[in-house]
Amino acid sequence: MTLALLADIGGTNTRVALADGTTVRQASIARYANAEYKARGQDIADILRDYLATTGARPEGVCVAAAGPVQDGIATMTNLDWVMDGPKLTAATGANRVAILNDLQAQGHALGHIAAANLRPVIPGPAHAGAPMLVVGLGTGVNAAPVHGQGAARVVPPSECGHVNMPIRSEEDLHLMRFIEARLAAQAEVAHCGVEEVLAGRGLANLHAFAAHQAGQPNSQTSAQVLAALAAGDPIATHAAQLYTRILAQTLADLALIHLPYAGIFLIGGMARAMTPHFPRFGLSDTFREARRVDLLQKDFSVTVVEDDFAALTGCAAFLDATTA
Repeated sequence: MTLALLADIGGTNTRVALADGTTVRQASIARYANAEYKARGQDIADILRDYLATTGARPEGVCVAAAGPVQDGIATMTNLDWVMDGPKLTAATGANRVAILNDLQAQGHALGHIAAANLRPVIPGPAHAGAPMLVVGLGTGVNAAPVHGQGAARVVPPSECGHVNMPIRSEEDLHLMRFIEARLAAQAEVAHCGVEEVLAGRGLANLHAFAAHQAGQPNSQTSAQVLAALAAGDPIATHAAQLYTRILAQTLADLALIHLPYAGIFLIGGMARAMTPHFPRFGLSDTFREARRVDLLQKDFSVTVVEDDFAALTGCAAFLDATTA
């Protein structure tokens, strides 16, 4: 069985682990602070060298998931100014098989390899084995991608759909869009209300600012503060969570009709996990299953939250195993 070295590079930390085939060695998982390496002019190659020096492992393959675009085998981490390619990773690890994935693609490759205990259904529905799936990331950013096929034939195409327009279905939605665009313009940012501006971590903060403005009590809170206020029953935080749930449900419904994920929709990321306890209360399922001209939303598709914080590592292991079989 092939020993693999895996890395999941986020904006703040990099997680590194070893895997035997598709099985990640849980005890081998280590975290590295990216800022410390960047301050020394180092990057992912140095993290991998340090990890191997500590463990003494000699991997045959290495797979890295990067929170940034991957083109022609080269990944660029915009926030870190890190660039990585196959030769760099080979030189750092000595591995003869190298793969680089976008982090959302890695999550897509993890589907089917995640323990049932780490999967929480939030909208029940049929799931047809072998059919397409959809992975949706809700965290610092927002993105989604379809997942087609199994094993070496699996394809998770790149996407940037977190920047599509927020769905506008009501007068309140229209006021919300204009509020957020004005808020972005005031911050000297691009004044476009994409779904990321309402469904990412900063999105919940934007929704709270809108709800507070509507209530005549303008203030600014972080997403963590909004979640704490929601748990305490604060009405403005409750309004923000209602907006979040409704917009998420409408976005998922649109994506479901575009991609037809008959094997299920899977939500990943910190915002997905944080909001999961509130979805039943605010009607995620009812909004998702609204009546449209076709009845697919009313009878098809399931939505599940992935509660495995290391799923991207599992996806890296699965990808490497499938492509070296």
